[in-house]
Amino acid sequence: MDIFEKCFNYTDAKKVMEAGIYPYFHVLETKQDTEVIINGKRTIMIGSNNYLGLTADERVIRAAQEALAKYGSGCSGSRFLNGTLSIHIELEKRLAQFMKKEAVLTFSTGFQTNLGIISAIAGRNDYIICDSENHASIIDGCRLSFAKVIKYEHNDMEDLERILKKIPDNCGKLIVTDGVFSMSGDICNLPEIVRLARSYGARIMVDDAHGLGVLGEHGRGTGEYFGLEDEVDIVMSTFSKSLASLGGFIAAREEVIHYVKHVSRPFIFSASIPPANAAAALEAINIIEKEPERIKRLAENADYMREGFKKLNIPIGESKTPIIPVMTYENERTFVITKMLLDEGVYVNPVVSPAVKPGNCLLRTSYTATHTKEQLDYALEAFRKVFSKI
Repeated sequence: MDIFEKCFNYTDAKKVMEAGIYPYFHVLETKQDTEVIINGKRTIMIGSNNYLGLTADERVIRAAQEALAKYGSGCSGSRFLNGTLSIHIELEKRLAQFMKKEAVLTFSTGFQTNLGIISAIAGRNDYIICDSENHASIIDGCRLSFAKVIKYEHNDMEDLERILKKIPDNCGKLIVTDGVFSMSGDICNLPEIVRLARSYGARIMVDDAHGLGVLGEHGRGTGEYFGLEDEVDIVMSTFSKSLASLGGFIAAREEVIHYVKHVSRPFIFSASIPPANAAAALEAINIIEKEPERIKRLAENADYMREGFKKLNIPIGESKTPIIPVMTYENERTFVITKMLLDEGVYVNPVVSPAVKPGNCLLRTSYTATHTKEQLDYALEAFRKVFSKI
């Protein structure tokens, strides 16, 4: 049997292409901002993770340019060997200060960060207890570890406790959850997770990729939002969202960081973050601290859209974050609506099965602190037009 047979027989995407409703790999001809150009046309972007609007900020761009000139375009090696630059150390110290943790370790991508942490921390005699709607990078990190992995129903604390009760006391236990879930936009029940972790001797890891810069008075994420920062043992986040760059990091006790730094294969055997990316993330942190009003504006814009959708009787999922799922239910219907919205000049992300359960398809819409009311009104009017036709 030819190993390529699966490739030759894969026709799902081509069928959608032939129908003229293929929604992926659209080419942006401008910066990632509140407005972009797609196929030469002005388009309102409500499908990015640029929550604080910093990807097009001139200060972030200038910081990246200066680092490029000083350090060059890349590091040509891993942090473990020749790939550690002074700007990497500066970024990690700055992040540790910002996150109020003892130490930080940076990785080349957010996906790699979860692979690197989980596979290093969880061993053969350990258990990982994982929310069923966690990000794919968490799932793959669990697979890479030798630990036993048990999923609990999404945000179901009774199910989590049922699982914890069955795990032997002499085994290590790590509860892993997204802080903000990337598709639904809902927030983990961190207070109850903390209570259960204390009761059953478990450690807590929170993936705050969509919480950093979004939740908490200072943007430190889910732990700050609930007033439980000291109770979260490991915080993971990315640079590709609120921090307007590329990469990821973990924040934890110094002993944990020291251990991961010396045993994590995804960390040891990957090239380090290019200096321009490190500098952009560093400047983004500085801006977040100087301009906390961005976090407030982000919440206001998301609330404005929630109210707008409700007035139009457009079905949305329950969310308190800048991620607002618009329910479309069926795969083909989702693709058609996505195409119609793009024709109206609005970009959204379609989420279809098997990424969600059949019948639960949605449009993932997300907002930034720099969207204007005019842009948001334009998007709402496009939704009104499309849903009135559908």
